[in-house]
Amino acid sequence: MQAFVAEHHPFALANPSPAAQRLAYARLCSALNPPRPPGLEVVDLSLAGVAVRRYLPAEPMPTAGWPALLYLHGGGWTLGNLDSHDFFCAHLAARLGVMVLAADYRLAPEHPFPAALEDCLSVWQALRTDRLGVPLNPLALAVAGDSAGGNLAAALCLALRRGARPQPCAQALIYPALSPVPLPSHQQHADAPLLSRADLQGCLEAYLPDPLMRAEPLALPLAADDLHGLPPAFVAVAEFDPLSDDGRLYAERLTAAGGTVLFDPGAGLVHGCLRGLGRVAEVDALVERLCGWLARLLRRD
Repeated sequence: MQAFVAEHHPFALANPSPAAQRLAYARLCSALNPPRPPGLEVVDLSLAGVAVRRYLPAEPMPTAGWPALLYLHGGGWTLGNLDSHDFFCAHLAARLGVMVLAADYRLAPEHPFPAALEDCLSVWQALRTDRLGVPLNPLALAVAGDSAGGNLAAALCLALRRGARPQPCAQALIYPALSPVPLPSHQQHADAPLLSRADLQGCLEAYLPDPLMRAEPLALPLAADDLHGLPPAFVAVAEFDPLSDDGRLYAERLTAAGGTVLFDPGAGLVHGCLRGLGRVAEVDALVERLCGWLARLLRRD
């Protein structure tokens, strides 16, 4: 893990402007992302006015139609695009044998809350109503995301419940940002590599410029009073991460509300570790646990 962290040092940037940060992040992703596995059909298109990327595995479609996973990338609500997490979406499609759809939602600070969530909900509804032109299994549609994307995945489920609309069959949240208030891990890991408490605060200020919005559960899901009626959840955190208590507490509250939860404590891991896939054994093990869990819920044929 130390070598993985050290790989990021050349891409550190003092310039706080969104444009400079996005350029640096794009360079980091280009340099460090693992290669895409072969044999996938990958197509960029627009769905409900949002740019998306569709990944289809090179295997026969199941009789009931493709299981599908909507993936929402991380990046503190301010960074990331279809390329930043391409490697991970491709891995999920190839490993699981399901269709994966990545969404290029609008970014803060130009587009603060609720713009990103609105885009994700629009893509989800389009996915459910067969607007992709690919036969899908309506009983096997899930959502997943990491970091800010984990926040959006959890918020999407809360928004669907609020609107009395069908839930995904599963939600997978990887080191998600969820809390409206400081938690012990925010202080304990304030100087953690790849995401510090100061970094987290900057992201929250960009996404939620009005502090009063932090009490809105669709912005920060741990603000919700009630977590009943949500889909089965895989919640993974990283041990050395200010956000480790966000995911742990959300998993505990989902369980207390009667939900089915698999919690992964991410021993030895840091925030953003997914980019170590194929090079860091602990990351490979985490991703395999995630894929095993998703396979049980998406591939029941």
